[in-house]
Order: sequence, then C-alpha cells, then structure tokens
Amino acid sequence: MSDHHGTEGILTSLQSLASTIVAMAHNRLHLLSNDLEIAREGLISSLILVLVALFCLCFGVLLLSIFVVVLFWDTHRLLALGSVTGLFLLVGTFCAWRVRKALKAMPATFEASLTELAKDYKSLKAD
Repeated sequence: MSDHHGTEGILTSLQSLASTIVAMAHNRLHLLSNDLEIAREGLISSLILVLVALFCLCFGVLLLSIFVVVLFWDTHRLLALGSVTGLFLLVGTFCAWRVRKALKAMPATFEASLTELAKDYKSLKAD
C-alpha cells in the first residue's frame, strides 16, 4: 500500500515538473513573440521614414547642385562642380561611417528573452 502512495507521489511530482516546464516555455515564447513584434514594428516605421527622407534629400541635393553649377556657369563652373562633388563624397562617407557605427552598437534583438532563458537554466541547474 505504501508503494502505491509512493508511485502517486512520483507521478504528481512529474506532472508538477512538466507543468512548470510547459509554463516556463509558454512564458518565454510569449516574451520572444513580443520581442519580434516590437522589432518588426520599429523596423517598418524606420524603413518608411528612411525611404521618404532619402527621396527628399536626394531630390533636394540634386536641385541644389544644379543651382550651384548654373549660378557659377559663366565664371567657375569646374570649381562649382568639383566643390559640389567633394561635398557629396564627404557627406556620403560620414553617413556611411555613422550607419556602420550604429549597426555595431545595436543591442541583441532577443536580449530580454535570452536573459530570462539563462535565468531559467541556472535555476533548473541549481535544483
């Protein structure tokens, strides 16, 4: 009779352990889903703004370049063209450097999920 209670105790413990593992997995997947949703929304809005900004800036820079060259056409057209070209190269290089720096500094996408999974692993390993 005591063997029957021992088996029930083990089954109850196993069910409790399985329930805890499933609950932990559910919580972590939910957190991962939230991380993905936040990253997706931020990426989409950023891409739209970047595309609009690039279009407007490119069009404005093109018109400004034409204006400068036409303004100095009779006197220093080559100097005007060279100056505008040098300025574009300088600004382009600076922007590329900033983008590269920003991409290297970006945090991990699933940082919160990975932290929680590491905590789970440590707590399970300690038991």
